[in-house]
Amino acid sequence: MPNKNFPLLDLPPAVPRVKDHPFLQWLCRTVWRLGGWHMEGAFPNLPRAVLIGAPHSSNWDGFWGLTAKVGLGIDIRILGKDSLFKIPFLGPVLRWIGIISVDRSNPAGIVEQAAQLLLGDEPFWYGLAPEGTRRKVEKWKMGFWRIAREANMPVVPIYFDYKRKVIGVGEAFQLTDDMGADMERILAWYRPRGFGRNHDI
Repeated sequence: MPNKNFPLLDLPPAVPRVKDHPFLQWLCRTVWRLGGWHMEGAFPNLPRAVLIGAPHSSNWDGFWGLTAKVGLGIDIRILGKDSLFKIPFLGPVLRWIGIISVDRSNPAGIVEQAAQLLLGDEPFWYGLAPEGTRRKVEKWKMGFWRIAREANMPVVPIYFDYKRKVIGVGEAFQLTDDMGADMERILAWYRPRGFGRNHDI
């Protein structure tokens, strides 16, 4: 049984961290405890990884995901439209919470830009939703696989379970050249948890 007083998981030493903000970390952990949420599984001891979260079915995913990120102090970053960073005072806030500016008009494409960021010297985890939308979908987008494969990074799966108020973390998947086989392995991990049963690759 999880300890409700400490609802978030411990971070292994290699997992990248942000600068400590004790008050904000305490606040987010308190929100989790009062909300009745907790985490299951264990974070793999990796300095770089592509983190995927499913199902992405609620606007609350961002709230609980962000409070977990801040409460843990883990350095997880996601891509955001570069136009958002042009709004006065919003850019610094977005950077602080881990949003990376991406140019959607860049001919290099989103996948290539994300992979290049991961190939830099700075360790961090890159997070995204494989469904690409909050609407129910029958197929996942393959962008996360292409990003992870191009950057030679493992994929770490997490799931949102609103019935039990759980975010679960799985072991890292090392990818191969066979996208179909890799996707089947990842979906097989999700299916016993009630997700991915109706999804295809």
